[in-house]
Amino acid sequence: MVIPTWNGGPRFREVLEALCAQDFDEGLELIVIDSGSTDGTPELAAKFGAYVLSIPQAEFNHGTTRNRGIALAHGEIVLLLTQDAKPMTQGFVRALAAAFDDPAVDGAYARQFPLPQQDPILKERLARWSGARNEPARQTLVPGDAAASRARFDELEPMQRYLTASFDNVASAVRRSTWERHPLPPRSFGEDVAWAREVLLDGGTIAYEPAAEVEHSHPISMKREFKRLYCDHKNLLALFGLRTVPTWGHAWRGWAGQRRFYAELVASQDLPFKEHVYWRLYSIPYSLAEGVAQFLGARSHWKTDESRLWRWIDTKLTHAV
Repeated sequence: MVIPTWNGGPRFREVLEALCAQDFDEGLELIVIDSGSTDGTPELAAKFGAYVLSIPQAEFNHGTTRNRGIALAHGEIVLLLTQDAKPMTQGFVRALAAAFDDPAVDGAYARQFPLPQQDPILKERLARWSGARNEPARQTLVPGDAAASRARFDELEPMQRYLTASFDNVASAVRRSTWERHPLPPRSFGEDVAWAREVLLDGGTIAYEPAAEVEHSHPISMKREFKRLYCDHKNLLALFGLRTVPTWGHAWRGWAGQRRFYAELVASQDLPFKEHVYWRLYSIPYSLAEGVAQFLGARSHWKTDESRLWRWIDTKLTHAV
């Protein structure tokens, strides 16, 4: 198992304890790639038996850093986890690894649950995400046929392309022989779906395994969510040709619908009065920020070519996501 870390804090200890409690007879090799932690994270990992590789923070890249960890691993199936994704059962590793009993499977990803104390807006977003489904799934184009898979991909609508390539390195696993042909792309964001797309275009298969469960979420932040959505939709256009908010008009008109949606969502929650008022007011600018971030992210591909100012803005929005 490979875990990139940077100042993991108390949550990382909980993750390590959950991994040590796994019911997995084959044993679990733990590799931690640490990017300059100052809170004792690498020392803690070593105490739990991990092999720790320390790298300068400037060298961190979501794809390249994980590739370094996978290269150090010895197993044919390599699990990937983030430092704050806590396995919820002792059978997590066994359930995720079991996906590879099917020799056609190249990668698999787990089901995610938000932390119990998370806010209603984030809980709803996670509930609508593909990694929250109850049923297992196999995602493929034309198994074993790269040429036919590429032709099939081109026939799909952009949203269907994206859904077919769903994958999340918050909690995932890859087959080493597949990774050797298709290492994770060196991307600062979205290396997981970019990898899944490449594997699918080669005739491969991605598995979703809801029996493998992790608890993972972050407190909602307007700034963080804006940057995440911007980067996400920048990737969606580049990888799948998907533009969910094609114009300023769509962003503006969509704001009204999202305001109503969040108003109804907050009203349906059993919240104290002050929290109800807070999230109702918070949802008004947040629902606008969602649409604007999606619009600007997809638009950035040509704006960065046209404007020095926009290149500066793009650098700020894509930094440390």
